[in-house]
Amino acid sequence: MSTRPAKARALTPADYLKKILTARVYDVAQESALEVAKNLSRRLHNTVLLKREDQQPVFSFKLRGAYNKMAHLTPEQLKKGVICASAGNHAQGVALGASRLGAKAVIVMPITTPALKVEAVKALGGEVVLHGDSYSDAHQHALTLEKKNGMTFVHPFDDPDVIAGQGTIAMEMLRQHQGPLDAVFVAIGGGGLISGVANYIKAVRPEIKVIGVQMDDSSAMMQSVTQGQRVTLSDVGLFSDGTAVKLVGEETFRISRKLVDSYITVNTDAVCAAIKDVFVDTRSIVEPAGALAVAAIKQYVAEHKTKGETYAAILCGANMNFDRLRFVAERAEVGEEREALFAVTIPEQPGSLRRFCELIGKLPSFGGGKTPRQVTEFNYRLSDSDKAHVFVGLTTGVRGESSKIAEHFTKQGFQAIDLTHDELAKEHIRHMVGGHSALAHEERLLRFEFPERPGALMKFLLAMRRGWNISLFHYRNQGADYGRILMGLQVPKSDTPAFAKFLSALGYPYVEETHNPAYRLFLQR
Repeated sequence: MSTRPAKARALTPADYLKKILTARVYDVAQESALEVAKNLSRRLHNTVLLKREDQQPVFSFKLRGAYNKMAHLTPEQLKKGVICASAGNHAQGVALGASRLGAKAVIVMPITTPALKVEAVKALGGEVVLHGDSYSDAHQHALTLEKKNGMTFVHPFDDPDVIAGQGTIAMEMLRQHQGPLDAVFVAIGGGGLISGVANYIKAVRPEIKVIGVQMDDSSAMMQSVTQGQRVTLSDVGLFSDGTAVKLVGEETFRISRKLVDSYITVNTDAVCAAIKDVFVDTRSIVEPAGALAVAAIKQYVAEHKTKGETYAAILCGANMNFDRLRFVAERAEVGEEREALFAVTIPEQPGSLRRFCELIGKLPSFGGGKTPRQVTEFNYRLSDSDKAHVFVGLTTGVRGESSKIAEHFTKQGFQAIDLTHDELAKEHIRHMVGGHSALAHEERLLRFEFPERPGALMKFLLAMRRGWNISLFHYRNQGADYGRILMGLQVPKSDTPAFAKFLSALGYPYVEETHNPAYRLFLQR
């Protein structure tokens, strides 16, 4: 084994440079493209380069380090097989690498691992052992099986050969782009990727900054470097599961504290916005960990007001769970501050909702833009005889515009609270506006499809007869041609024929849900 003995001298950047230059990765990995993100570069007034590790055979950089580790094992070691603990990209890298080398690979995964990931590892030739409820449980069981069966443990990050394999990414980048490069942004989980990248860059072009990026709820490396010793986090956020590590490696900590220039933490909304930015430029969807570097570049430019510089972001993975896409799309606009959320109080009297909608249509741009403002969300439920509380979302043109919009609403007589950065509102309250209403007499519930164009709601409101009242309204823009709207209307029974005529003349597709059991249980009193 080439793993450094416990008391051996520490490897220097020169040692790592040699290991990177002689690393064996291209039996399984490909030299990934380095592409200019044209749209993002134009918006940021800096050149942004994307290193496309999301296009590797297992959609992640992880196979580089895993294969390099295994390729340096002796024939006897390979014959006994390799083992690792992982529920993600490292598992697939080990399985593919072992298959190419003709070695048995045992992958210990928590029993909570999604079936999709288990099947992916099996399809690559790995033998899956499900054990424990967490990664820590799986890791300990893997170490037990390693000793019992004489196998070689392939660490996901804290191994010089693994680090050297990941370093080949930097080797490719500097060969592909030999012009000015101000900084390289690298996502950090356990630290294997940034250790390899930093070693190569600081040995070859030390003037280039290496900036580490972590989630604000999973910043083990940043906290460790700050405190001068490895810190074990009690808990980590799981949105960016590829970087959710509680304790970084000994070797990766040693390297990072010496060679990484600075660190940036980003939040979930910023990462969602970055996933969208990558999609706009590449038409590819990266996983949260894969977008960390892009989110950090945007944050760096905003803080340092840079122009004309060149930055590189490593898109380190694209193993995105499909069921996360809805959440990402929901939060991307807020993360980019292209959507603002408000709680608005309006008088519970005829014409108030119409006046408020007219005010939205006439809102000035506080950032100098001229793009028409759109309603992205509108939730309301009749609950008080004097006033109504409305949850509304609006498109915005520039950062910081939401507070100015809230002030404008208040000045126009509609008290408003800016909820754009309120986590409770974004996660839960927006979905909970409603409930039973003792005031919603003679209520009829209808689902409508409104065309997604300006004026659709105003057309509805202007066509309504006086004496009819909207008691419930729920709308969320889902990006389709038609908006799906749930509406409660208080219509006297004597107006039933007129109401039928109104719906027919309106021309919007609808389904009446007044007798729906879910409505009766949760919304009707």
